[in-house]
Amino acid sequence: MACLEAPPRLEFRPVTCQPRGLQLPPWRLSLWRSSSSCRSCTLVSRQLPICNAQSYADYLRVPAPQSPASVRPRLLAAEREEAKAVLSLFLRQKGLRSTLAARIVNKSDGFIEHLVSKLQIAYRSRYAEGRELSTPEIRDALIPYLEALSKEHGDSLVEVVENFPDPFSMEREALSSSMPFTPTSSNKQKAIARITTATSGGALPELVRYLLDLGMDHEEIKNIVRKFPAFAYYSVDRKIKPLVELLLELGVPKSSIPGIIKKRPQLCGISMSDNLKPMMAYLENIGVNKAQWSKVITRFPALLTYSRNKVETTVSFLTELGVSKKNIGKILTRCPHLMSYSVDDNLRPTAEYFRSIGADAASLIQKSPQAFGLNVEAKLKPITEFFLAREFSIEEIGIMTNRFGIIHTLSLEENLLPKYEFFLKMEYPRCELVKFPQYFGYSLDQRIKPRYARMTGCGVRLILNQMLSVSDDRFEKILEKKTGL
Repeated sequence: MACLEAPPRLEFRPVTCQPRGLQLPPWRLSLWRSSSSCRSCTLVSRQLPICNAQSYADYLRVPAPQSPASVRPRLLAAEREEAKAVLSLFLRQKGLRSTLAARIVNKSDGFIEHLVSKLQIAYRSRYAEGRELSTPEIRDALIPYLEALSKEHGDSLVEVVENFPDPFSMEREALSSSMPFTPTSSNKQKAIARITTATSGGALPELVRYLLDLGMDHEEIKNIVRKFPAFAYYSVDRKIKPLVELLLELGVPKSSIPGIIKKRPQLCGISMSDNLKPMMAYLENIGVNKAQWSKVITRFPALLTYSRNKVETTVSFLTELGVSKKNIGKILTRCPHLMSYSVDDNLRPTAEYFRSIGADAASLIQKSPQAFGLNVEAKLKPITEFFLAREFSIEEIGIMTNRFGIIHTLSLEENLLPKYEFFLKMEYPRCELVKFPQYFGYSLDQRIKPRYARMTGCGVRLILNQMLSVSDDRFEKILEKKTGL
């Protein structure tokens, strides 16, 4: 009979984590034995794994806290940088220049912390083990979330990133606590299920019934929830109805309210007393016509979802530009979209460019505010270069811009080029375009060509302004007078 080996002597002693040199707590003990091979010891040692220097939490095998303040600082710092890199990449993929994307990321610390918190929720078990996330894992978690935000906010995404948290984000975050974000779990699907699942009594959810009565159909309601999942969790009595009643009081037709909600469902989540009404009072104080709120909100409901800081920054820029308080209100009443433009990335660079070609930026933003949402390199400069290539001086281009502010918003291929070619066929001197650049605002097939054919058929020659700007009756009277008929 084989001699049984005596059990090895086992003892527990404190150890130091290598290579970091961290003294572990007294209760963390290491298995020590004199023998080199023992099945029982091997089994025990698997339950007490040795330090692999990956992380302190990994060494201890204890759950890591989920809050940013308690997760290991080095790991958090690394993931902040990873989150910045992912956001920068995403913005560049959306068409922003590298320098602009970097500038946005560097001044969006609040949003970066928000992304890190998303990672901690998405990879809760990984954080419990203290294991560092890989770059692909971080991208897999954040890119779908950023895509969802992009679909939700469209052109306002940059503003949301820079001004996080915005007026409605706190409520959205509160709602999201019951809808954990993970790469495999879709908040959108849960939200859609919430509005498509009948109650225990077989009735449609209250939110759906109310919106159907308001004039929406089922597919429109689903589209809103796909765009903004938090909408499915809004209370009809506390959120939706108060907004609808306010819009009706402001003169918005009931038939227009579904369109407003579809454009900006976040409007329903804003506090009426803390945000919406104070913002309206502020805008009225700077000149927005209170009698025109119906038109303003219908055109651009997002105006009332912007932060006070965002609005004040834009107003301050317009004042700096030389626009009076009264005219600021007129601009925002007529073109509330102006508030969606970034001061640093759109308004200021555009104003400086227009000044460089001799245009009056303050006057131009009042006449054609939409021109200030254009990219200088991609849109404004090509228009200027189009005219320079045709021997217009920079001074003449400035005059044309002052006289016809939207000239830089027109399409080169579909507007300027074909109309300029026809202008050459008419054999007018170039100064006619400088005097009347509004020529480019008329339809080539429905106005310019028919009027020119009628004029030449009568054997007379009118200046561009006379040929195009007058009514049909006035045009015929001018021709009669010129021909002596």
